[in-house]
Amino acid sequence: MIHEKSCGAIVYRKFHGNTEILLIKHINSGHWSFPKGHVEKGETEVETAKREIMEETSIDVIIDPTFRETVTYSPRKDSIKVVVYFLAKARNFNFVPQENEIAEIKWVDISHASNILSYENDKVIVSKAKNVIKAGA
Repeated sequence: MIHEKSCGAIVYRKFHGNTEILLIKHINSGHWSFPKGHVEKGETEVETAKREIMEETSIDVIIDPTFRETVTYSPRKDSIKVVVYFLAKARNFNFVPQENEIAEIKWVDISHASNILSYENDKVIVSKAKNVIKAGA
């Protein structure tokens, strides 16, 4: 059994009184999700999430390590993948999609995100993130 681990975040911003989150569409799968990527040797989960967000979107973030949600699934036969998601506040808002990996990026009102996200697990995480942001994260 092959074990993989990735880290990423639900990146958010306050914009005109609304909370928006950053969604990315992967070129290979065409699925809408959050920025994330593989943990590199010697990296912490938070370091991986911050690096991957910057690589995929050019957005610098402040990560809240107290919000930590995991998703486990099997991407292929004989393979288990764990993805750790944090909550991250965007420090800049202009994104640049990573060439060859990201088809599209957009800021979406958090209450509309579940209409766009491809996976049920992601919708559940957005719901949890929404409550934390509302509580003053």
